[in-house]
Amino acid sequence: MAHSIEHQDNGSRGAFYIQRNGQRTAEMTYSRTHPSLVIVDHTYVDPSLRGHGVARQLQDAMVAWARGTETKVIPVCSYVKVQFDRDPSIRDVLA
Repeated sequence: MAHSIEHQDNGSRGAFYIQRNGQRTAEMTYSRTHPSLVIVDHTYVDPSLRGHGVARQLQDAMVAWARGTETKVIPVCSYVKVQFDRDPSIRDVLA
């Protein structure tokens, strides 16, 4: 099931997230170290959403955004690191 993913960026930090009833139920956060470079540092998915591909949906949104803004990504989050190792089709956004 596809979820509506929102994006927030305040210039130095940002997140891709899913919100329900005013609460974030899933998020992938990053910090910006340069105008065209971010460090993805954390992924969280509420237990009620786990096993449904939600983390991958967040990552897909982040990769699409990185491509669209010509931003490179340094994955620090263990989930994101593993996904970049497994999927060569997204490595074009790696720093």
